[in-house]
Amino acid sequence: MRRRTLPLPARAPRAALAAFAALVAWVARPPDARADSTITLEGDVPAGGPEHFFVPFEVPPGTKELEIVHDDLSPVNILDFGLDDASGYRGWGGGTEEHVVVNERAASRAYVPGPLDRGGFRVVVGKAKLVASPAKYKIQVLFRDAPTLAPQPERRPYAPAPALAAGARYYAGDFHVHSRESTDAKPTLDEIATFARSRGLDFVEISDHNTVTQLDLFADAQARHPKLLFVPGVEFTTYAGHANAIGATRFVDHRLGQPGVTIGGAVDAILGQGAVFSINHPLLDLGDVCIGCAWKHDVAPDKIGGYELGTGGQKEGARLFLDVTLAAWEALLDRGSHAAAMGGGDDHSAGKATGAFASPLGSPTTLVYATELSAPAIVDAVKRGRTVVKLQGPEDPMVELTTEGGGLPGDRLRARSVRVRATVTGGRGHRVRFVRDGAVDTEAEITSDPFTLEATLSEATLSAAARAGRELRVRAEVMIDDKPRTITSHVFLTYDPAGPAAAERDAAAPATSGCGVATEGGGASLAVAGCALALVAYRRQRGGVRARRRAGTPCPRAGRR
Repeated sequence: MRRRTLPLPARAPRAALAAFAALVAWVARPPDARADSTITLEGDVPAGGPEHFFVPFEVPPGTKELEIVHDDLSPVNILDFGLDDASGYRGWGGGTEEHVVVNERAASRAYVPGPLDRGGFRVVVGKAKLVASPAKYKIQVLFRDAPTLAPQPERRPYAPAPALAAGARYYAGDFHVHSRESTDAKPTLDEIATFARSRGLDFVEISDHNTVTQLDLFADAQARHPKLLFVPGVEFTTYAGHANAIGATRFVDHRLGQPGVTIGGAVDAILGQGAVFSINHPLLDLGDVCIGCAWKHDVAPDKIGGYELGTGGQKEGARLFLDVTLAAWEALLDRGSHAAAMGGGDDHSAGKATGAFASPLGSPTTLVYATELSAPAIVDAVKRGRTVVKLQGPEDPMVELTTEGGGLPGDRLRARSVRVRATVTGGRGHRVRFVRDGAVDTEAEITSDPFTLEATLSEATLSAAARAGRELRVRAEVMIDDKPRTITSHVFLTYDPAGPAAAERDAAAPATSGCGVATEGGGASLAVAGCALALVAYRRQRGGVRARRRAGTPCPRAGRR
């Protein structure tokens, strides 16, 4: 904001200095600073420096409501806007041109109702895109002595809802969903829940941009949708990448470059509230179409708990980024991360968007093996890496990765050797394969439903990795049209000469009944077992105990459908 300046008198006595300070304060005061009035704040956007700057203003006594009108005064420049007070965050509207209204009992979407007598109010301005110079801004603040925005009794402090379902199993959901509290999105929570249930989902994570105001509305909406769980979260949105704070319930400062605000501190703030830090659409570099969408920050690999392999469905365009995203994920794991496979639709319209790249909620779908259908259980399962991503949607084949002894994706096992199993349902006619350390190792055609592929990592393989100072990792994936369609997170394996070893394998000839495939492998390759292993597993679970995920289903008879 432009201010007039006054020269300081030389050698002024203390009384004169005080009088001069009072005069400066009077000159710098906001014009017409009284209730039921308007002030205008305008000036040049600071060149260089941090990506955000602040325009302070005083709220006069008696004010019952604020309205803020902002303008970047340019057809090519883009400025983002938000609001702080002395207590901190009061909202983030981003690049919307909507007016902002805040009073004690109500607020515009993405903003926080509350007292207006805290002081320290300032408009937050982000330099999203600066082309024309000098860039300018104009802000009008209306002070009202009576509120115009009706109270919002549906707002309540967030508390996790009771579990909607009991029992350990895979629950289906979408970890990247925007409600109208993201000001670039349209749907209410009711619209989101209705559409999500129409696709058979159990939960959605509402990951609105740099705001947690959506949480105030969870309890009200959850009561109307007892079969669809709302999971808290935030899309931590910066000009150099977007991340998913899965389970976050408190605002995390995204204004990097301000004093004390760093990407490392933001990650720690997310992890410190028990949330998962996951990178969204890491390689989605679309320029001005999606400012800052591609991830460019440097974060310690061990703090990255998830990696979004698909943003939107494969048929809607996400397949263009799949190969490079998988390679980047594997490279991150090579650096010591155990990031889980994640997928999200990035839906902003509850499935109503149209166009070539419009992807509905649930495309992709992420399956999470959790102890129950509750927000704490879903977040905990992601932390453990218990995920499978169906890259197109709920109708894709399912593949469940297990190890001998009951290991699941995300587990870190110590053993002399280990057997892994991939059980596919709904995949007949496609292919399934194991991927070890980023490289395809074994692959088979899926000839039955369900179909089981098994493999053994030998002691020689694990010990060789140990001598190289690393652990091994294995995942499973189903291929459709020569592209991965369903992908599990990894099992991580460390050689332990005193640890358990895989059971002795039946050395019979390769099976031909459609239950599995046996291949000969040399050196460090995976050796794939056939039907004999499935029969052994089945017999071990006789006595009325059904295999948890049908892993011990016996070989199908010829011609069985």
